[in-house]
Amino acid sequence: MTMFESRSLPYPLVEVVQVSKSFGAREVLREVSFRVQPGERLAVVGRNGEGKTTLLRILAGLLAPDSGRVNLPKGARIALHDQRPPLEVAGRTLEQYVAEGMADAIAAEVELAELEARMEAGEASPEVLGAYERAHATLERAGGYQWRSWMTRVTRGLGIPDARLQDPLAVFSGGELTRASLARALVARPDVLLLDEPTNHLDVQSTEWLEDAVAEMGCAVVLVSHDRYFLESIATGVLELDGGRSKLWPFGYSRFRKERALALAIQLKEAERTAAEIARLERFVERWKAGTRSRQAKSRQKRLGRIERPHVNRTARSLAFGFPTVVASGRIVLEAHGATVAVGDRVLIANAEVIIERGERVALVGPNGAGKTTLLETLIGLRPPSTGRIGVGHKIDLSYYSQHDQDLRGDRTIVETILVETALTRTQARTLLGAFLFPGDLAERRVADLSGGERRRLQLALLVARGGNLLVLDEPTNHLDAESREALEEALDAYAGTIVIVSHDRALIDAVATRTLAIEDSKLVSRDGGWGDLLQARAEERADAAAIRAETARTRPVPKNGGVAATSATPKTKVAAASRHNGARSAKGGTGRRVRQLETKINRMESELAELHDQLIDPDVLRDAARVSELGERHRQVQKDIAWALAEWEDAAEDAGA
Repeated sequence: MTMFESRSLPYPLVEVVQVSKSFGAREVLREVSFRVQPGERLAVVGRNGEGKTTLLRILAGLLAPDSGRVNLPKGARIALHDQRPPLEVAGRTLEQYVAEGMADAIAAEVELAELEARMEAGEASPEVLGAYERAHATLERAGGYQWRSWMTRVTRGLGIPDARLQDPLAVFSGGELTRASLARALVARPDVLLLDEPTNHLDVQSTEWLEDAVAEMGCAVVLVSHDRYFLESIATGVLELDGGRSKLWPFGYSRFRKERALALAIQLKEAERTAAEIARLERFVERWKAGTRSRQAKSRQKRLGRIERPHVNRTARSLAFGFPTVVASGRIVLEAHGATVAVGDRVLIANAEVIIERGERVALVGPNGAGKTTLLETLIGLRPPSTGRIGVGHKIDLSYYSQHDQDLRGDRTIVETILVETALTRTQARTLLGAFLFPGDLAERRVADLSGGERRRLQLALLVARGGNLLVLDEPTNHLDAESREALEEALDAYAGTIVIVSHDRALIDAVATRTLAIEDSKLVSRDGGWGDLLQARAEERADAAAIRAETARTRPVPKNGGVAATSATPKTKVAAASRHNGARSAKGGTGRRVRQLETKINRMESELAELHDQLIDPDVLRDAARVSELGERHRQVQKDIAWALAEWEDAAEDAGA
């Protein structure tokens, strides 16, 4: 049995040495080894079921490996974001649950307050002073008094409204609880951060915030994700799991994909050469084992026993499929005129004007809760608009892929599901399922026993079997591994019909969409192109708006009451001019000035904090209990002031568009 070992090292480090893990007869991990230094971010990749989540749980200490060991520095703090929502939800608010990630900081705060009270009462023993120094160091390591500001920044960044922080956990959905789990892991500011599918249930804006936050934290990170944009942005190295084996690729995700493709080509070529040699030797042995050349046949038989079969990465067996030929529809496929989409009294989208024509590939984008799925269901007639008109064109044969799979009956087998839901024969169904990686006996498994990724593959198989000239897809890549996502992209790229898709997968949108419909402030905004084109268009729109504000400020007349008009010398115009220059930032004059004032204030307080810290570790000062108490109180107050100033700065910077 392997145990976690602690070692006193000058820096955090994860070291995994020949870790193996089996579940029954199935070996999930076989002698996996790697190291992660501070600041390195290792992406663990592989097909569904290859042991990625198992590895993270071993690193977190939740599972024990069968053999091998995990080495961690003494005192290293580890935080795991599990893709499963928390099970114990009674008796806590969401804020209390998230704050559990800062238990060390909260406990240190309480201890410091108690120790300072004792020192003010005259206690100055070495034990008290030592406890004070240790508690102070613990708080500093956990982020100091700024931890409250950091927690607010995290919850807002992940799209958790301030107004819901005091709600009990029991009222939140599974997706919301998963986001809370991610927030709890991030606020901990650990030395080692373990992330299992962190972008699930995040909209694109929150995902982009997460990318910046994880890079800024600077800790060692081990992450599992199928989001290729996220992996490209975050990963500094890749650990590939395949059939229990592991291979470390010491570079980013895109280069990993290229290098692995080259390595796979070499593997396949070597496997073909070895197979040909084995076949040649077997023919010789079979022909001459009882003849005049039996001695040579025995020699060849021994050589066969010594040949090592090369390992071929199982990802060579990839998902591959295509959609059937479509019958052309009318020119107008879907349309909405003056349509209002609402849930209860809440208006999600007002006065929508949409026309989708034959052959278009339209991506609906927007933050969580904006109404993407509701709009999708309204456009295809599953729910009526509150006002306005919805129309479906002529000769439309629609296939709808829901992000929910409640329609899949768990008591049926995979092949039974295809036969019941489609007009395919058993032979055709078997052929189709083989293309979706359900060959032979695998097709006889019950739907209830399938993983999330396998259920998604079955849904894709049903989509292909049904065909149609209009595909309406709601989050089709959820739970799919990277190879399956790419196979879906290729199939959609070759598809000749019309596509309407809701997805947070930026790579899929870039690969498929020819137009985006973005929900912005309850309005639909249409732009040409994919995700990259959308970002560029938004940046240009912000720059144009900033330039207009700057020009308005420059030409504004002097007020008749003798006030001073804004000129090119005012902070407002300077900020707008800077916005014109870089094309991506804008600010209002008052808020821009406030941002600069707060930055100056924070710098001044941080300088004072550094001076106080130096005094608090001075041996001469530590001998004076009254002085330590006085400096400690001031140190705490300055940290609190910085925390409040940082929160105010973030609000001002957001208002300024900085």
